[in-house]
Amino acid sequence: MREEIMKTESGPVAGGSARLIKTPCGTVRGAVSAKEDCVVFKGIRYAEAERFCYPTEVTLWDGVYEADRFGNCSYQPRAFYDESKVPEKAFYYHEFREGESYTYSEDCLFLNIWTPLNAECAPVLFYIHGGGFKGGCGHEKHFDGAAYCRQGILTVTINYRLGPLGFACMEEWKDEKGRTGNYAMYDQMAALSWIRRNIAAFGGDPDRITLMGQSAGAMSVQQHCLSPLTRGSFCGAVMMSGGGVMKGFSPTAALNDAEPFWRELDRRVVKACGVGMRKAEPSVIFKEFHTLTKERPEAAMACGPIIDGVFLPEPPMEIVSDGGAHEIPYLMGSTSEDIVPPIVHKMAKGWARLQSDMGRCPSYAFFFDRQLPGDDCGAWHSADLWYAFGTLENSWRPFGAWDRELSDIMVRYFSDFIRTGNPNGGGLPRWLPMEKGQNRVMRFGDHGVAMGGVSVARLNHTMRTKPSVGE
Repeated sequence: MREEIMKTESGPVAGGSARLIKTPCGTVRGAVSAKEDCVVFKGIRYAEAERFCYPTEVTLWDGVYEADRFGNCSYQPRAFYDESKVPEKAFYYHEFREGESYTYSEDCLFLNIWTPLNAECAPVLFYIHGGGFKGGCGHEKHFDGAAYCRQGILTVTINYRLGPLGFACMEEWKDEKGRTGNYAMYDQMAALSWIRRNIAAFGGDPDRITLMGQSAGAMSVQQHCLSPLTRGSFCGAVMMSGGGVMKGFSPTAALNDAEPFWRELDRRVVKACGVGMRKAEPSVIFKEFHTLTKERPEAAMACGPIIDGVFLPEPPMEIVSDGGAHEIPYLMGSTSEDIVPPIVHKMAKGWARLQSDMGRCPSYAFFFDRQLPGDDCGAWHSADLWYAFGTLENSWRPFGAWDRELSDIMVRYFSDFIRTGNPNGGGLPRWLPMEKGQNRVMRFGDHGVAMGGVSVARLNHTMRTKPSVGE
């Protein structure tokens, strides 16, 4: 428990920079940012959960909650080794985490809020981080809500359980509702519920929430857009490098597909320490998980959302065919050196087009191919996050005037979408929705921003010739 942070004596606001507000859960203290462009509340506990149990949402705390530092990240592989010394991990460490410090724990259900100064009924951006469902957190270098606050948008990032702690599932673990697995998805849903109940106190509009995610975060957003449990909880979705549903490329498995992997992991954990995953030390679980994932190709399918009959009642393609996807506007995109760029691009574009074909809300697609300065990796998977969050100044890269302008343009487009469900406004080039007879996407490139086509053949060539950057 984080009692030393949650329960402190209420007192006067010091120094003029702190902000004390009353929420349905109790009083919370945040602080005006160093640039005085927003108020930041770090590390608010939104739920609690025992291992392999579903989260219980926080509804009340005593005293003043000091939201002055980021909360724990979920245990994940990097918690147990120096990722700067692991070649396949060094790229993203250098890019997003070098010089930063993180704490890891099973007690990790925290969220962060950036709110505009004197906000009142502000639209809300609710961001779910990526990391292959095995890594990441909501407060790495590229995540900061200040750029959106300057656009009048309140921003939320969250932490949730990862890897085996977030997705392991076994038949005997089923609860009274018949659920097992998907703990991470229920964490995300608990955070969304907490925000809906409390965000008005921070100046946000609970009826104007847009989900946004990248990579596994986008895949998470996609599942929420298919779940009956979250219907009506948000009004729009942004999915970057991971959204869309394609036959034969679904990230969602059934219990009987995923369970054998987790049973084998449990067997190995018992062999290693004498107890199973329910009681073993996280270090043992993750060590055996790492070994097993290297041996088993089905690991990628197992460590992710499953069809649990409650959160996801059917396979994604069936939900879509039955008209069960949320009828909201979508904004979808990918990068030119993405993970499997032709497929990711086609999935994003296809999902946006599907909304038009079904007579639903206008939806939009983009393609980011700005070749980032500093190396020859191009627009690698996650490269667009520096621009979409307006955090170029936190990077080691030698960004120039065009990078700053491009970032400003992306933030303005995304902000308009969050406000209205339409990215157009403010004198920017017109972004056309995907619809019959319209096959172009918004291109964010080296020299300009404009609607244009994308050559899948060129993406296939790029995939073969550009340096590989894994997640």
